Amino acid sequence: MLSVIIITKNEAHNIQDCLDSVSWADEIIVVDSGSEDGTQEICHKTANCTLVETDWPGFGEQKNRALALANNEWVLSIDADERIDNALKDEILNAIEQTQYDGFKIPRHSQYCGRFIDHSGWTPDYVLRLFKREKAVFSDDKVHERVILNGKTHKLSNPMQHYSYENLEQVLRKVDQYSTLGAEQLYARGKRCGLGTALYKSFWAFIRTYLLRRGFLDGKHGVMLAISNAESTYYKYAKLALMSEKAQ
Repeated sequence: MLSVIIITKNEAHNIQDCLDSVSWADEIIVVDSGSEDGTQEICHKTANCTLVETDWPGFGEQKNRALALANNEWVLSIDADERIDNALKDEILNAIEQTQYDGFKIPRHSQYCGRFIDHSGWTPDYVLRLFKREKAVFSDDKVHERVILNGKTHKLSNPMQHYSYENLEQVLRKVDQYSTLGAEQLYARGKRCGLGTALYKSFWAFIRTYLLRRGFLDGKHGVMLAISNAESTYYKYAKLALMSEKAQ
């Protein structure tokens, strides 16, 4: 009845806990893009888990590849750094017995540098991850892909645990990676900008996270997260500005 799909690359520090949290599913599909840290070996040793090795085309296309391999009516898409606890498991199993909905949005509780964030725009963070296979497809975005569902959705109440950033080193790596992908995506869509846009948008990202979304209630981690969001936004648009300048 339910297939779980996961995309990975070098997730040995995460993947076992992730797989354990969804071991109750009818099948688990992992699409891996060249892990060299033992991720593949862990998947091979896990019961009910099918590993497929492939190249890396971007987040959206990779998840569509995983979706195409699913065999069951319902699909749960999760990342290697996410976990499904028993309460959410029971709610998912109950939800997919309902016939009036084609997809379910799951609240996500995310960790930032050792602390779960309760404000800053991160909670509640509803993501469409549970859906009927034949009703959905992922957008082809290289980063920040989303599920495009042809049908009705409903919200679940139990959160999925998201161990997104373990330390600042990981934050900086993802800021660099995602800002590059984001800039390339904007450029491909015909967007152009200058450095002034990067400065304005990064300043606004800080204000939105720390003040409007009450990041100050998350203490020092709220400050750090607001700065991280501002940095990520700045570098995305600064990279786009450099691409725009080079194209002139």
